[in-house]
Amino acid sequence: MKAEIDEITEEDCIKYVIELVINKTYEGYVTEKKTIYEQLESELKVKIKPAPDEWDRTYNVDFLIEVDNKYIGIQIKPITFEHAPQYIQKWGKVHSLTEQKFMKKHGGKVFYIYSIKDGNKRKIYNSEVIEEIKQEIEKLKRQ
Repeated sequence: MKAEIDEITEEDCIKYVIELVINKTYEGYVTEKKTIYEQLESELKVKIKPAPDEWDRTYNVDFLIEVDNKYIGIQIKPITFEHAPQYIQKWGKVHSLTEQKFMKKHGGKVFYIYSIKDGNKRKIYNSEVIEEIKQEIEKLKRQ
């Protein structure tokens, strides 16, 4: 084992970081953006914008929908189909505190979109969330 470790060069490490960390992360980001803009935006018939970086760190929100000076937050997570139920349950518990802070400050709820691979594309796994977001938009319009 030591011989294999000793053979790793600085160049190997740089290639690893570029390929597996930077490129894969960027590729995932682009794929998730496409899921939001091509699927969710067309279903909701509203403009979805990227959330400020601060919102990602503070509220775990990647995208936003503005409704009469209030905001709905959207977080998107890629998952594998076989892990979907456990993943959704785990993240639901983790994010409840940040959701409350977001609602108090911005008026709307935070919704979680889970995307799964379907052939060469990704699709929204929890498609029922689309109707929930529509209802939240209507609720905010009435307030």
